[in-house]
Amino acid sequence: MKKYFLFIAVTLVAFTAKAQYNYSTLGVGIGFSSVKGYTNLRKNNNDKAYDFNFIYNYSPYVPIAAEIQFGKLSGGGLTIDQDLHRRQYSNNYKALIIHADLQAGEVIEYENSPFMNFIKGFYIGTGIGLISNNLKVQRTSLDNPNYVFPGKDDGINLALPLRFGYELKIYDDYDQPFMGIIVGYNHSVIFGGDLDGYSDPSGKFKNNALSQYRQINVGLRFNFGNTVSYNRSIRGR
Repeated sequence: MKKYFLFIAVTLVAFTAKAQYNYSTLGVGIGFSSVKGYTNLRKNNNDKAYDFNFIYNYSPYVPIAAEIQFGKLSGGGLTIDQDLHRRQYSNNYKALIIHADLQAGEVIEYENSPFMNFIKGFYIGTGIGLISNNLKVQRTSLDNPNYVFPGKDDGINLALPLRFGYELKIYDDYDQPFMGIIVGYNHSVIFGGDLDGYSDPSGKFKNNALSQYRQINVGLRFNFGNTVSYNRSIRGR
């Protein structure tokens, strides 16, 4: 008889644990990006970047991340079709960015609709960070050897990222999201400096916009650590 009651108790505990809709509060992530600068040079190249993320899950649909990013931005060239003034740059940059995303699942009802259950993974986000530039630049004009293009070969600037994308959550046997596959687009505006290393007077050269760069990103996220309960099914069934 005691074994019978023990079996019922264990079953009820297991059922209750699953009904709590738990999720892990911590996570780590890795990512790969195709990056391209938007600078005052005529041509900007597609290059590569990588990122590592340390994540706090405020909820299953609101991750807050500290991201370490490093990659390369380049552009221009020594012919006028690449840049009118034959400038070129290569920037091996590093960045530290704090960002938060809001996924649709936080604000929509999705439990009784397969379509809305799919939509819940879309997100928008923003943050703030610092980017450290390490540049190699064609500093002396090829058209006028007496002219040296002004600018800096290194420096740290403020970055404002704008983010949107989609996370596909992968669940364990208890319907907890233990992994995510992410596809996203990030666009960062840079303040206080130029990604290409040129600061030419706007009266002589086109230099009338803030530098920017975009990322087309794919990544993996792994959740771990303490679990807390959510107020509805995260899996949506």
